[in-house]
Parts: sequence; structure tokens; C-alpha cells
Amino acid sequence: MASIDYFEFFVAIFCFFVFLALGDRSGLPWNWPFLGMLPNLLFNVNRIHERCCEFFSRSGGTFLLEGPWFTNMDILGTVDPENVHYIMSANFANFPKGEEFKKIFDVLGDGIFNSDLDLWKGQRKYARSLITHQRFYNCLVKSSLDKIENGLVPVFENVARDDRVVDLQDVFQRYTFDTTCILVTGYDPGCLSIEFPRVPFSRAMDEVEEVLFIRHLLPKSVWKLQKWLGIGYEGKLTRAWDVLDQVISKYISMKRDELSNFATKTKEDEEEDCDDLLTSYILNEGQNFDDKFLRDTILNLMIAGRDTTSSGLTWFIWLVATHPEVEKKIMEELEAIVSLTSSSSSSKWRLFNANELKNAIYLHASLCESLRLYPPVPFQHKTPLEPDTLPSGHQVHPKMRVVFSLYAMGRMESIWGKDCLEFKPERWISEKGLIRHEPSYKFLAFNAGPRTCLGKEVAFTQMKAVAASIIHNYKVEVINGHKVCPNVSIILYMQHGFKARIKKRWT
Repeated sequence: MASIDYFEFFVAIFCFFVFLALGDRSGLPWNWPFLGMLPNLLFNVNRIHERCCEFFSRSGGTFLLEGPWFTNMDILGTVDPENVHYIMSANFANFPKGEEFKKIFDVLGDGIFNSDLDLWKGQRKYARSLITHQRFYNCLVKSSLDKIENGLVPVFENVARDDRVVDLQDVFQRYTFDTTCILVTGYDPGCLSIEFPRVPFSRAMDEVEEVLFIRHLLPKSVWKLQKWLGIGYEGKLTRAWDVLDQVISKYISMKRDELSNFATKTKEDEEEDCDDLLTSYILNEGQNFDDKFLRDTILNLMIAGRDTTSSGLTWFIWLVATHPEVEKKIMEELEAIVSLTSSSSSSKWRLFNANELKNAIYLHASLCESLRLYPPVPFQHKTPLEPDTLPSGHQVHPKMRVVFSLYAMGRMESIWGKDCLEFKPERWISEKGLIRHEPSYKFLAFNAGPRTCLGKEVAFTQMKAVAASIIHNYKVEVINGHKVCPNVSIILYMQHGFKARIKKRWT
């Protein structure tokens, strides 16, 4: 009897401490002596995005997460649009990425995502000139459609014929990995095929992103020690980093050899050619970019192109598959496009090019709504150069991180209304039937201010082409009982993949 009493006593004590770790009576984290609020953060790491929504809902949109003493880990989290606008635009100069960001994301080197000030301005100016050029757009449209026809369609036809379960998240990652490699380096790795080949480079990118997220949760001294010892997550990062360097170095070497042996082009060839970005950087007459710069640039562009678009496609197709009323409206819009552009019956298999989808308003609205709820980059982090006071009245200083939770922003009733948790594309359509503009500091999926994403139109072009081709030609059936929840990484993927069956609409 006494042993039972002791057992109940220890269970009660354990539950009490778990309760304290979870938070106080308001549901906010308990601030422990010395440890700060870190226990709560680690306790909820597997549901960090949902926990952020709870924090911000209960704190009015801005919350100070106090880290362990003497570690400079205090984090001011905010989803207040006025704060976001102030940091990203109005006082942009005081909120660079900063040295702390660069140390955490050291694998990215001096690429555009890590750089600040003049280095960033120069990179952005040149990258913009390449990405907004008509030749690049033509290359984008052609490579996207080719990969759909010769990569995505054979995979869908194969799994539909065999009635197999397929991980669509893996499929979309393979699609965007191939298309991004083509656009950035000029080489097609052939990742998307019915054989589903193993691709070490792609796997290494996943591992890098996982470790970079974990670094945000640990004191710098802890992950620095792991890195020095080559153990734990840092050991995994080191191995993945080596894989990335080896593959990118091979691409650079191949491209330099190819260009050194390349014959002079005619003017007609140049107009028809589709130069990849690596070629453009190497042949740039104004600067002689070394291999280190090219390596950093390629990796930054690969992460931007592969991960964000594949994440967006994964969540979008899942949302459409689980909302038949939205699927029906998109199909009707696509059938209307077919009837205008083809003399044959609309009820036949076909693909769509970018020009046909420019006026697909409901499809565009549905993509925006998906990105609102499931932003590919779920959080951003800044460090002020000088002490400052945000519009909300909260003070920040250089030893503090300021973090936006884009995932939580899309779920705030104060920002999007009482139906904020609903997948409702109609919120993006104006009374005139056009796309409703939402300010970037409210809809942050493509960043805001001077750092607004250069690849926004690239992403929409690819996502529309893939989404339209899938929805018009195939029925995606989510596997019953398959658990769908966000992962813990700097890119918002599904933790358990996206398992589905594919059914053909037309024979």
C-alpha cells in the first residue's frame, strides 16, 4: 500500500513539472530560473508551429521568449503586421540578416540569402537582371512543360496503372530539383523518373535544412561544441555539406570545360538559346566570379528553387484533394480555358502552358490561399543593428533575435478574420473578379520590402503549370488514415510525406 502511495506521489510530482514546462495558467511558457523558457520550447519542438499560434493568440501578436541566462537567446516573436512592415520596409536598414544569421546559416556561404549591405545589393541587382530577362522566362516555361510531359506524366501514368501508393511530396521535390538544376546549372539530373533513383544531393539538402532549424533552438555554445566534435546533428550537417560541395564543384568544373570548348554562337543561336544561370555568371564580362562565389550562388538558388516550390505544390494539391468544392471550381475554370484554346472536346487529356494560365483567377487565388496557410518558409529571423522600439511598443536590441512566424500569421483571426483557419480561395478575389492585393507585410510568403522574393513569378509559373496539369487530368486520393502535419525544418514540408493514389480522369 505504501509503495502505491509513493508511486502516486512521484507521478503527481512528475505531472506538476511537466505542467510547468508547458506553461503558466495563461498558456504561455513558464520562465524558469537560469533556463528561461527553453524547456517549453524543447518540450514542444515537434509541434512548434502550432505552439507559436497559441503564443501569439494569447499574447496579442507579440511575445518575448526569454532564453537561458547569459546565452543571448532572447527572442521577440511577432505576427503584428505593423511590426513586420517596420522591420522589413520602414526601418529596413536597422534590421539586416546580421552576423548571427550568417553563423547559423554558414553552409550558404556569402550567397544572396546570407549577405547584407553592398554585397547583397550587388548580388540582387545582377540576379534580378537574369531572372527577369525574357530569355530566362522562355527557358523557364519550356523546361517546366518538358519536365511535366517527360517526367511527371510518366510517373503519374505508371502509378495510376499499377494502382500504387505514391508519396507526392517526394514526386514534387524531384520535379523541382530537376527543373531548378536545369535553370541554374544547365544539367538535368533525371531525378524524376519511374525508377525513383536515389539522389544524394537532394537528400543532403534535406539534412542541412533540418539541422539549420535545430540551431535556432539550441544555445550557440552547444551546437558549436557538437560541430567541433563532429557529433549529433552537427556531424550530420558536416557530412551533408561535403556532399553539396562535391556535386556543385563538379557542375562548375563541367560548365567551365563546356564553355571553354564552345564554338562562337551566331546571333540567331543566341536568340533561340536558353542559357542557364551558371553560364550567365561565368560569361559575365563585368566580373570574374571565382568558384567560391559560384558555389554559394548555386546552393542559394537551388534551395530557393527546389524547396519553396515543391513545398507549395505539396500543400496545395493536398488542400485541393481534401476540398472537393475547390477542386470542382478549378476544373471548371480549366475546362473553360480548354474550350477557348482548343477545337476539341474539353473532356480530354491535355497539358497547359504558362500563357494559357495567366487569366486563371481561381487557380491563382487558390495558390495564394494555400501559401497563406502553409508558407514554404515558416519563419524569418532578424537582428537589429541598434536598439529600437517597434510600433507595438516592444523594445529590441542587438543581442536579441526578432522572429516572424509566417505560419502563425496566416492563422491569426486579428489579421484574416474569424474564418482564418478555412481554406477559402474566394478571399483573394475582388468584387470585379480580379485577384485582390494583400500587402506583403500581411501576406509574407514572398517576403516584403527590399528583400521581396525575386522568384515570385517563377514560382507561380511552375506551380500553375503543374497544378493545372494534375487537376485536369488526374484525381488525387489521399490515403485514409495518413497523418498530415508540418515537419520541423526551415522549409515547411509534411512530416510523414504525402501518401496518395492517382486515378486517371480520361482514358
